[in-house]
Amino acid sequence: MVKLLEKLSDLNDLVIQGKAMEAFEKYYHEDVVMQENDNAPTVGKDANRKREEEFFSSVTSFRSAKPLKVTVGEDVTMVQWQYDYTHKEWGERNYTQVSVQEWKNGKIVKEQFFYGN
Repeated sequence: MVKLLEKLSDLNDLVIQGKAMEAFEKYYHEDVVMQENDNAPTVGKDANRKREEEFFSSVTSFRSAKPLKVTVGEDVTMVQWQYDYTHKEWGERNYTQVSVQEWKNGKIVKEQFFYGN
């Protein structure tokens, strides 16, 4: 679990620095499945890369991303995040989100995000 905590800490540090796409390339598996709340999941690194790039290209001002709580288990990590940014369509956003990640061989194979509307 120590190695998993080290990987998660590095991933979180990259997100804090505004380098989420660098973290994505480094830590996400080619077959990753990502899901927002109960919406249909997006399957595969290419499809998720496109989705992530579309999101980040719409962020007009990134103020902060703070991990509030971190939990590490057997091949599972959870992070409670506080995000603050401005999105060109959604306006100012300041909210808490929980990210649950399942890991295999040092890469995230599944991630689900939980947040309110």
